[in-house]
Amino acid sequence: MIVPQPRPRLRKPFDAGPLHPEIGSFRLHLAAEGKAAKTVRIYTEAVQWFAAAQLVPHASRTRWEEVGRQDVQRWMVWLLGRYSDAYVSNQYRALQQFFKWWAEEEQLPDPRVRLRPPKVTGKLVPVFTSGELSALEKACQGRAFAQRRDTAIIAVFKATGIRGSELAGIRYDPGDPRRSDVDLWNREITVHGKGGKPRIVRIGYDTARALDRYIRARARHAQAWRPQLAAICHSARLTADGAGRLRLARSQEPSVTRPRPAAKMSRLTRP
Repeated sequence: MIVPQPRPRLRKPFDAGPLHPEIGSFRLHLAAEGKAAKTVRIYTEAVQWFAAAQLVPHASRTRWEEVGRQDVQRWMVWLLGRYSDAYVSNQYRALQQFFKWWAEEEQLPDPRVRLRPPKVTGKLVPVFTSGELSALEKACQGRAFAQRRDTAIIAVFKATGIRGSELAGIRYDPGDPRRSDVDLWNREITVHGKGGKPRIVRIGYDTARALDRYIRARARHAQAWRPQLAAICHSARLTADGAGRLRLARSQEPSVTRPRPAAKMSRLTRP
């Protein structure tokens, strides 16, 4: 699997200057609506970026009442020249939520009227071939803690197709089933998706055994007291980004073709 290298991320300015107070009010509105913390951050940062990179330095806007359709259009054009259409569409929808709130709050026209979000074209997502997946699993074989952990993580991804953030949120407490998301006997894992919504995913016996071996090795880890099941390195904490780095690191073992770090593990194999 040959995958193009991702572009380096551009540093984003977030100083919205005189436009900042309304963004703070928007953040409070989202929190009051019960939006997930990640959603609140993504939406508010999108508005901050728009203000700091486009409205203040290039359009000389000092009040949101001065923002018009062309400001949004110019921003979308600038983004489309540097980022994927899917990413730009997400930025547009974040601005959409802000201007919808702002228009209702201030009883003023929404500058997005008659604007449409950027069209998102489908892209082929790189996946592992069966041979590459076998090589990846082979690279994780062994009895050491890291090998047990990585084998279990890949087995769970392969069996369930859950997101990296969902894997990172799996809890384990051997003494209190109410604080544990893993039920090996019934071969079930409770994961929390977007917005913290829980759901149960099923696993097979092979995945359950891989988890059982990891849990036994984890019990001897110095950070085993932490609630996160997928302990990583010495911090005993796995983030969604950490899951991507794990896949990348393991893929660089001999005989394993490098995959795209952000590729969804729900699309691990193809015929």
